[in-house]
Amino acid sequence: MVSAAGSAAAQGGDALYELVDAATERLQTADAVAASKWVNGGPITDPVRAQQVLTAVSVDAQSSGVPTDYVTELFTDQINATEAIQYSRFSWWKLDPSAGPTAAPDLAASRAQIDRLNRRMVDEIAQQWPVLQSADCPAALDTAKSAVTGARGLDPLYRQALDAATRSYCQP
Repeated sequence: MVSAAGSAAAQGGDALYELVDAATERLQTADAVAASKWVNGGPITDPVRAQQVLTAVSVDAQSSGVPTDYVTELFTDQINATEAIQYSRFSWWKLDPSAGPTAAPDLAASRAQIDRLNRRMVDEIAQQWPVLQSADCPAALDTAKSAVTGARGLDPLYRQALDAATRSYCQP
């Protein structure tokens, strides 16, 4: 589902807006995932789940005609940024246990949302492949990140996580 801000940006010619918006929406699942792991005592880093995600996006990339190594690198950055947000939340809750969640969101629902966003991101990567491989990519990426940051009202942690999650998008 495209937000009104997303539609306006896409109509304005901002080719990478939808990709960056999906990456941001995926980052925003970190709070619910962290809360679930906090309440249930699960580890933040889940190598088995990370490998499942990387395998799935590689298959999607291959069927979309996008190099799997490129997609694997992008999603590794995305996973690392998401984990960093979770570590930040855990740190805060350890310093102030009263601020921690008391109920666990449904981790399966969060993972289903993440899987949908992953497919959306791979679709956007395939559609925007020429832009992602162009000399104009850094400027287009900066424009998209600025627009998404404003539209979603990202705080400094999420802005930093978005920078980390998108750091490999533009490759010569």
